[in-house]
Amino acid sequence: MTTVLEASGSALAYLAAHNVATLATCGPAGPWAAAVFYVNEDFTLYFLSAPTTRHSADIAHDARVAATIQEDYARWQDIKGIQLEGRAVRLAGAAAAEAYAHYAAKFPFTMAGTAAEVLARALAKVAWYRLDPVHLYFIDNAQGFGHREEIPLAR
Repeated sequence: MTTVLEASGSALAYLAAHNVATLATCGPAGPWAAAVFYVNEDFTLYFLSAPTTRHSADIAHDARVAATIQEDYARWQDIKGIQLEGRAVRLAGAAAAEAYAHYAAKFPFTMAGTAAEVLARALAKVAWYRLDPVHLYFIDNAQGFGHREEIPLAR
């Protein structure tokens, strides 16, 4: 059995080792899910998206979101991942610049050569978002079928 501290460390390592979260939102048209490329600082996630996407419009309508991060495992015993619920907000100014700095630190290839030019053009059309989890769970079926531990979050 893992301790809360071990589970917390495992969850942070899992977040850092992965890049895509499935973000679930709900808006006037109903529930929706979309994959977003993210970076994390501790348990806070940052992602970018066009404000015209359905999930961005949903966030503007209702900031409550849920997300999962996992691989496509072939055996149930190998399943690990993150489940979370929280609030997402669109960032501007210094907060958006901070999100961009986290992104550049995790993905330095985006800051050089052609990738930097492509990203600069894309950034003119997108917005940065921050997802602050309220509840976060680390799933680890290696500990037993359906093993899930809630990670205590500083509030």
